[in-house]
Amino acid sequence: MSQKPKIALIIGSTRATRFADKPAQWMLKQAEQRGDIDVEVVDLRDHPLPFFDEVASNAWAPSKSPEAVRWQETVGRYDGYIFVVSEYNRSITGVLKNALDQAYVEWGRKPFSAIAYGSMGGSRALEHLRGIGVELQMVSTHAAVHIGAGDFFATSPLGGNKPIEEIEENLLPSAKMALDELVWWAKATMAAKAVAA
Repeated sequence: MSQKPKIALIIGSTRATRFADKPAQWMLKQAEQRGDIDVEVVDLRDHPLPFFDEVASNAWAPSKSPEAVRWQETVGRYDGYIFVVSEYNRSITGVLKNALDQAYVEWGRKPFSAIAYGSMGGSRALEHLRGIGVELQMVSTHAAVHIGAGDFFATSPLGGNKPIEEIEENLLPSAKMALDELVWWAKATMAAKAVAA
């Protein structure tokens, strides 16, 4: 398949003081250096979704909220996803969970990876995201990027606030592996969907 996968880099935090922009821009840079993937940033700040209050998932009934429909149209345009995952109290943010719940059909049979951060590298939040992804019929890559412990505090505004490039030698191997896997799965699922169509 010659078509390059179109991937959304979804920023999963909307706080005014969020750290998410640093890893998002760094991951975007890694993806843009490749020739086999097109990546666009999708910021949840640009999608003021209400709390999920539909009669059912859009797999069973059309959503009534115009913002939910706009969100579904946005995520539906992509062949896969990279989530920027911040860990709040051992899980993903409420806004990211709500955004995941606001769509169903659009996520299905598409791969995702992540760049996660927090004191434990966002690992507990990413595990929750993977479980949610399975329920949404998504495919998780094995590899992901984790910014944890000293690296997180060195680059966080609450710590040293250093540029992320100062720690990137610790992140580059996992970023390459995660993107390699994401491209493979995106091409595989795109091909499978083309055959099924």
